Amino acid sequence: MTTAGNEKSDKLKTAKDDDFFEWYNDIVIKANLCDNRYPIKGMNVWTPYGWKLMRQIDAFIRREMDATDHEEVCFPLLIPETEFKKEKDHIKGFDEEVYWVTHAGLNPLDIRLVVRPTSETAMYPMFSLWVRSHQDLPLKIFQIVNTFRYETKQTRAFMRVREIHFFESHTCHADREDAERQVKQDIEIVDAVCRELCIPHSFLIRTDWDKFPGAFYTVGIDTIMPDGRTLQIGSAHYYSTNFSKPYNITYEKENGEHEYVHQTTLGMTERLLGAVVGIHGDNSGLVLPPAIAPVQAVIIPIFKKDNEAEVMQVCRAAEAALASAGIRAKLDDSDGRPGAKFYVWELKGVPLRLEIGGKDIENGVATFARRDTGAKGTVELESIGQGVRMMLDIIASDMMKSAEEKQKGFIDDFSDMSAESIPEGRIVRIGWCGSPECGHKFEDKYDMKILGTPYRPEEWKGRCVCCGKEGCGPAYAARTL
Repeated sequence: MTTAGNEKSDKLKTAKDDDFFEWYNDIVIKANLCDNRYPIKGMNVWTPYGWKLMRQIDAFIRREMDATDHEEVCFPLLIPETEFKKEKDHIKGFDEEVYWVTHAGLNPLDIRLVVRPTSETAMYPMFSLWVRSHQDLPLKIFQIVNTFRYETKQTRAFMRVREIHFFESHTCHADREDAERQVKQDIEIVDAVCRELCIPHSFLIRTDWDKFPGAFYTVGIDTIMPDGRTLQIGSAHYYSTNFSKPYNITYEKENGEHEYVHQTTLGMTERLLGAVVGIHGDNSGLVLPPAIAPVQAVIIPIFKKDNEAEVMQVCRAAEAALASAGIRAKLDDSDGRPGAKFYVWELKGVPLRLEIGGKDIENGVATFARRDTGAKGTVELESIGQGVRMMLDIIASDMMKSAEEKQKGFIDDFSDMSAESIPEGRIVRIGWCGSPECGHKFEDKYDMKILGTPYRPEEWKGRCVCCGKEGCGPAYAARTL
């Protein structure tokens, strides 16, 4: 049974275009994605609806991991300080964010323990035991776990939290060439996952001052929120031998020589769900991509006293037909007016609403309403599974196209450093020579962050926006969340 709810209490208080953050915070609570009343700030409770969404995202990640010969593991939560401190840049990068365990009961620990912020320092001592010869390579593993970081900025559900639902893959390779192939495969994995979520995204090689601590280079994965700020939803890293040397991860070559492995990682978090909420939601609530919606099609019976039994019988048959077609369908047979039910399922973002009443039955159809556009039409009851599947595919395609167009509209080419400012909500593509001096000069003047240079080459002819050097490649700069 599903309760229709109270329209007045469930109504969103703020329009998305008026105040994105207020709208976002409100919709997360009203749609019951999580409960932020847990007595530790930034550690929210996953409610059933939100957890179903996150589990579906995890399923897509696992699908891609299985298809690319990664194997799932689960490492301990706690990391000895001695292991955590072996890579100096890594510990420096996380120094202000980690949680420490110092006691077991009343007894001080001989060695402090770190509550996992990410798993390099937990996994790599074991990798040094697992990797012995070239036959052990490539080693490709992943896990989906919680990580913990002391987020000092204002917390926000799914975007800035202190307990993070986290996916991470870690690989070891014989040489840089094979590791670079893995980074390329990671990019393809992200493409596949984001396609299911209808999330437009970019791959930008981060600046040296913004790469992951300990990485040789980092590819940031960004999307754009409706206020024109970017949200990093993941990152891929090539470590070279920066971690294998301090953790002594070596392999024996066929000629008997020993070499350090080259390593990569890919990480994504619950920010993927935050991106779905922010990009697609509207002033009536969530708008969910069909692939992750816990309910893909909701059936609303429209009946009078004299035809209730007939209508309910047809609705139940339609629900069964949709389930047989592999569609997650729900018959809302709760008490309440149809209008109240419409409101609740719109708030929850169900992609397709099906209404079945007396006239619909006479005509052999169900009337549908799309959540993304509001467009209405009919689908034949006799072939309802096939018809709804086709509509869901169209909805997914249209959602992706709409989001891509909106995000492209935020980006401007910028070449004039004499401008006093760059408006809020704009992302700029600039020419950049790659020097830290020019990069910091631009960031300081315009209070923007250089996100990086395209991982996938883009056509570009121009000069560095700061020093005027010719033949420079493009870089993107934005204000970030």
